[in-house]
Amino acid sequence: MAKPHTDYDVIIIGAGHNGLTTAGYLARAGYSVKVLEQRDVVGGAAITEEFHPGFRNSVCSYVVGLLNPKIINDLELNKYGLEIMSTDEDNLLVPDENGGALMISGDEEDTRRQIEALAPGDYDNWVELHEILERCADVVRDIVLETPANIGGGLIDILRLAKVGNRMRKLDTDTQHYFAKMMVMSVSEFLDEWLESDILKASLSSTSFIGTMASPFAPGTAYVLLHHYFGEVNGEKGAWGHAKGGMGSITQAMAKSAEAFGADIEVSAPVKQVIIDKGVARGVELSDGRKFFARAIASNTNPKLLFNKLVAAEHLEPEFLRRMNNYRCISGTFRMNVALKELPEFSCLADLTEEKRMAMVKGMVSLSPSMMHYERAFNDAHQSGWSKKPSLEIYIPSTLDDTLAPEGQHVMSLFSQHYNPNLPDGQTWDDIREEVADSIIDYVTQFAPNFKDSIVGRQIKSPLDLEREFGLIGGDIFHGVLAFDQMYSMRPTSGYADYRMPVSNLFLCGSGAHPGGGVSGCPGHNAAREMIKDLKKNRLA
Repeated sequence: MAKPHTDYDVIIIGAGHNGLTTAGYLARAGYSVKVLEQRDVVGGAAITEEFHPGFRNSVCSYVVGLLNPKIINDLELNKYGLEIMSTDEDNLLVPDENGGALMISGDEEDTRRQIEALAPGDYDNWVELHEILERCADVVRDIVLETPANIGGGLIDILRLAKVGNRMRKLDTDTQHYFAKMMVMSVSEFLDEWLESDILKASLSSTSFIGTMASPFAPGTAYVLLHHYFGEVNGEKGAWGHAKGGMGSITQAMAKSAEAFGADIEVSAPVKQVIIDKGVARGVELSDGRKFFARAIASNTNPKLLFNKLVAAEHLEPEFLRRMNNYRCISGTFRMNVALKELPEFSCLADLTEEKRMAMVKGMVSLSPSMMHYERAFNDAHQSGWSKKPSLEIYIPSTLDDTLAPEGQHVMSLFSQHYNPNLPDGQTWDDIREEVADSIIDYVTQFAPNFKDSIVGRQIKSPLDLEREFGLIGGDIFHGVLAFDQMYSMRPTSGYADYRMPVSNLFLCGSGAHPGGGVSGCPGHNAAREMIKDLKKNRLA
């Protein structure tokens, strides 16, 4: 039988950070790689744009925390221009609606005084809780670069499960106990076991809702908190940092790294469909009619998009298609950047020295002062489409990086939740996006009176914008909800957790695969490893 025609060893659909990671590893292994990106720039949701003359910022993802150090080193990203800046102050400001605030800073005694004033005993419990979270995060950190065991698989899957089980066996009893609880508990119930202060619990809860439209009382939200702990920045576990020049500098470095080893990256090249012959993925057809063929195809898209749009239903078993139709994608995210002529002046900082005020705005600002605030935001979105008092995280990267804004001026990232991609009463996000953006600005202005008047430009990304521009189905920044039934061996569904999809020679390399969302590069790294195994051992159909 004649060998099928191939133009490349591998074609990768999507030049987001995971697609570029996969390309980098495959190119370094000596394989010919073609990357096809629908937009006119590489990077997917990790890009930097000038959204107002002289003002640049990360468009979607906005801080570095989960990008795996092994990937940075293997792909030599620093050599190709990546510079991750550790934040000078690991500060968190949580204003309340009465003019007060919780201010967590590097000043241990000051932080102790504040927390103890809120609830005696909470400081020591807070410290111990962080230690527990770090130990539990080590468990996740150990498995993010491993291929999950497939449910119903063979000996190799049994060995993978045994390896994870042996790792768990070696943990101390307390860590095993709390790790198990975090897999299934709500973040509210989990934190209630440790802390009394509501605003302190709220300060820890913020990461439980990044990419997750859920109530704080929903089972599984404790794991999302843990998911954001497994990262490492410049050798410091659990830290977060800033990519100089914005998140686009990560993907630009990845692209240059892959291209240096021969990868061919083409932008403005949307894929229309995966070409499948007798159950085997052979290539792709572009929207302009061009066709490329390869030994293997890797998709960096949301699995729901891949199997509802790019792969014809006739090539899939009804049960698998039913699972993909029911794969849950919703993160409730409304993303906005603003250009500022001056820094926001938060009322709760008015009595501090200028040095302390600047230190606090260099960190993260959370406008979610209570657990019920999160609950009301969720209920608003569930009932009427969007929250009037959102769960809101603010970051001002120009306080660290002077390449983003003119001297003396600033850019601000606003990560707002909850916003339902499915609006009631026939509304669409195009109808209300400006109104919603105005409401977010008015809400921030309640805490920083000069904020509204300081804005000279803004960039808005509603859930519909995120889906339409970046292929994030339902505006889901994680390519699928991080819930127990969509994690590890169940991501994207049981039987297909090893990055190999039900169509032969078709692989999934994006965040819809283990370990899930965030700018980590881990799904791309793992998928590349499995593809290289199959390419080397001639396992492909």
